[in-house]
Formats: sequence, C-alpha cells, structure tokens
Amino acid sequence: MAPPSTIEDIGLHATSDTSAITIPDPLTCEGVPGRRSKAGKLNGGVAAATNSELFKSPAPWKPMAKRWDHKISLESRSRKSTTLKGLAVHLATPGMISLGGGLPSSEYFPFENIDVKVPAIGQYSEEERKTTGKTMHIGKHDVREGKSAFDLSICLNYGQGIGSAQMLRWVTEHTEIVHNPPYRDWRCVMSVGSTSSTEMVYRMFLERGDHVISEEFTFATAVETSGPLGCKFIGAKMDEEGMIPSELDELLSNWDPVARGGRKPFLWYTVPTGQNPTGATQGVERRKALYKVAQKHDLIIVEDEPYYFLQMQPYTGVDGVPAPLPKNHSEFLKSLVPSLLSMDTDGRVVRLDSFSKVLAPGSRTGWITASEQLVERFARHNEVSVQHPSGISQVILHRLLDEEWGHEGYLDWLINLRVEYTQRRNVMMAACDKYLPKEIAHWVAPAAGMFHWIKLDFEKHPQYPAKSIKEIEDQVFKAAVDACVLVAPGSFFMADTHKELDQLFFRATFAAAEFDKMTEAIRRLGVAFRECFALEE
Repeated sequence: MAPPSTIEDIGLHATSDTSAITIPDPLTCEGVPGRRSKAGKLNGGVAAATNSELFKSPAPWKPMAKRWDHKISLESRSRKSTTLKGLAVHLATPGMISLGGGLPSSEYFPFENIDVKVPAIGQYSEEERKTTGKTMHIGKHDVREGKSAFDLSICLNYGQGIGSAQMLRWVTEHTEIVHNPPYRDWRCVMSVGSTSSTEMVYRMFLERGDHVISEEFTFATAVETSGPLGCKFIGAKMDEEGMIPSELDELLSNWDPVARGGRKPFLWYTVPTGQNPTGATQGVERRKALYKVAQKHDLIIVEDEPYYFLQMQPYTGVDGVPAPLPKNHSEFLKSLVPSLLSMDTDGRVVRLDSFSKVLAPGSRTGWITASEQLVERFARHNEVSVQHPSGISQVILHRLLDEEWGHEGYLDWLINLRVEYTQRRNVMMAACDKYLPKEIAHWVAPAAGMFHWIKLDFEKHPQYPAKSIKEIEDQVFKAAVDACVLVAPGSFFMADTHKELDQLFFRATFAAAEFDKMTEAIRRLGVAFRECFALEE
C-alpha cells in the first residue's frame, strides 16, 4: 500500500455507513487555544489519570492501527496495570477524600518556589538572555492560586506512567501539529529520553536471540543496549540518503534462520534525519520506499528522531548565496522532511522524540508516539521502572513551552536553532574544504543533525594491504589524538560488531566547539591524515 497523500484538499469522506462527515483543517498553533477552550478545564492534579485521546482532534475517517499481539514479547505481555496506580481514576471525583494512596502531603516538600530565567521570543543569545530574559517563577501552589496549570505541589509528588497531564497535552498537540498521524488511535506517552525508550522497545518486542535491523553504521548506544538482552544488530547497506530500500528488502527476503542463528527480524531501528553517525537524511521518496518494504515484511519501525528539528538550510557551497529562511511557521513546518510517523497508515511506527538536542539533554524528558495498544504497554513498563520523567523537569518544560513561549514560540526557537546549526555546519565545511586532503578525504555536507562523516580512501594508504583497514583506522585515530583533535572512528558505529571493517570513516561533530577552535581542529585533522597517508602539504 502506498503511503497516504495529504488530506488538505479533501472535503468529504464516505464512511462504511454511507454517511458523510466534514474533515476539519489540520491543527495549527493558532488553533490550540480554541481547542482547549472547548475541552474545558484540564484535570491535572496530583497523579491525575490522563491520556492523549483527551487532547487530540476526533478523526473518525482515519483507519485504526493494526494489532501487534503477534509481535509483542512474552515479557511485555506479562505486564499488568499496577493496582495502586489504578486508584488514580477516582481522584477526579468531586468531593473525594483520598486515604487510599501513598501520596505525601506537599506540606512536607522543602521547596517553596523555583525561579528559572529563559529567553524572550526572538532574543536567544546568552547576552540577550542576561538583559531581556524573563524569569519564570514556579510556586508550590500556583494552581490553587489560579496562576498556572502546573506547580510544585503536583510535579514533586508521584505521577502516572503516562506522564503529567500538562506535558502530555502539550506533546500530543505538538505531535498533531507537526506530524498529524494518518491513523486514528495514535497516542503519546512521556519518557525519560530516547535511550530508555529504546531499551523499552527492545524488551517489548524482542526475545533472546533476535536480531534488530538498522543501517550498516548506526548509533552505538542502540547497539550496546541490545547486547545484554541477548540480541544482535544486523545492518543494511546505505548511501548518502541512509538505508537503501532494495538492500533492506533483499536482506529480509533472503533471510535464512538457520544460517543467521535466529528468526527473521521484524524490528527496524532507524535515525532518519541527520543520522548518527553518518549525518544522512532520508528524503521523502526514500522514506516512502522504505515504508513500503516495512509493510511487505510486516516490520515495526523504531523512528528515533532526536535531530528532526536540526534540519538545516540547504548547503550552497563555501562561497554560495545562502538560501532564504522560511517566512513563517507554516513555511518552516512544510520545509521539514515528512516523518515516517506522518505516512504511517498501519500504526507500525514507534516514534521516539526528545528535548535533548533542542533544549537540554539533562532534562531527561521526551515522549513516544505509537498506537494505543503499544502506548499502553509502554505505560505499564514505566509504572514499574522509571515511573515518569522528573517532576522538576516536567514543570519547567511546561512553564516554558506551554505558558511562556506557547507552540508558536517553540517553533520560533527551532527556527533559531536552524540558523545556528546551519552556520556551524558551514564553518566546518569551509574548514574541511581548506584543510583536508581531497585526494583521500571525501564527504557530503549534512542536511541535518550535528555530525559530519568523512570517508578516507584506505587503498591509498602506503601500507595497504599489508595493514588492515582497522589497523589504518587505529593509526589515524592515534595521530589525531597526538595532534590534540578528537574524532570518533567509524568502527565504533558498526551495526554488526563482529563484521570485519571494510570501509574507513571518521565522525566529527560541529555542535559545540567555538568556530575558531572547530577550524583549528579540522586543520589538525588534516595534518594527521597527511602524516598517516604520507602526503605532502
């Protein structure tokens, strides 16, 4: 089945009972206040029971997600709702006096308020923050005093495995604005970041001895997380746009359980945008083609997207004319490569979102979007493990994203990040163009993320093939360290850790170093390359 087209030009949709319904315009930032006013007062008290269905647009014309009972692991199937958490559904009953739970009184929380200074919209530099930034005052009883929808008395107490109602509402609205999943029963659940979410995904679907599919080079921690669970990664070939659909199809079509030592894989882990480590970004047609392969082989797609909003302006070369920025929020959203979630008619995508790369990794707050069936399983897992993200993180993020900036202000912040990361990428590209020996070093300017993937022609090393590719990699890495520049060897990111290295890559990041230091680091790297390959300056 082909991925769906957008529905913006459709007015009526025939349903099975031959009735007709009007399909509303997609949710926008501007439409959120009206939606909320119609929904009435938020039930966001201590340990409030909640779910995304309370915050979404009704969409009866959309299909329901497929059921995934045949994919869910024995461990996940064994998880039951915790009995004490279940009492929370009664807390919203008017007049209820609770003696049933173990929730301490906020009177004994020794925190009266928190003050956090944040940027005013459009004034994002650290210098501007000092003079024009606004201090958010978060008090213990702001809700009772009518000052906010969230406060310390709520966030510092126990919560639900689904997350706070306040943050769940915001991420659900954001997901609908940006992705508008094309099936009906999608939901969100709060997480403590994508590393934890990835481990939960593995435990939800995999049994010991199973394989996870990914690009041939992938996020090292995703691989390392699977090892203690008795699972292995296997990579499919990739190009400058990431995984090649025909390679994925061939890998699965020719799978031999005996030779491979495990059943045919059905879990595909991918970072589609600004992939770590290669910086590759799957274009829209590539994503559609990969989704078709996933449908053919009934795959669950783990769409890990920490860099989705680090999509940069097109690279126009060292001396090129910069491309114009989006003029408004609508243009910005349309400029983003559509997510796999946005074309998922089956509910087979488990999307992992995080604030780590766009706000602060130490917040340990993110969310998962998947079908209602799968989100319920995540919530059960949360209840007996991480419980929910830190209450302090949730209340600070809510005050910033919901009550200070709003959805529009958050998009303004993301546009600002696009400008900043584009500039950083361009500085690194200029340095590479100037200092790296092009007779052995090759690269493609990344379109998203924070990583630059440099390929070296190992055949041109004076001691190849007497020296293996791994030995050459070790030599180059040591020479770079000796020159006081740190880059990550490509072998760190191999999906199949037992496979012999057959390519030579190094990963550099342009996310943090000051511009002059970044340029100097690339100069030093060029010196190390020339030294190892016996090239003249």
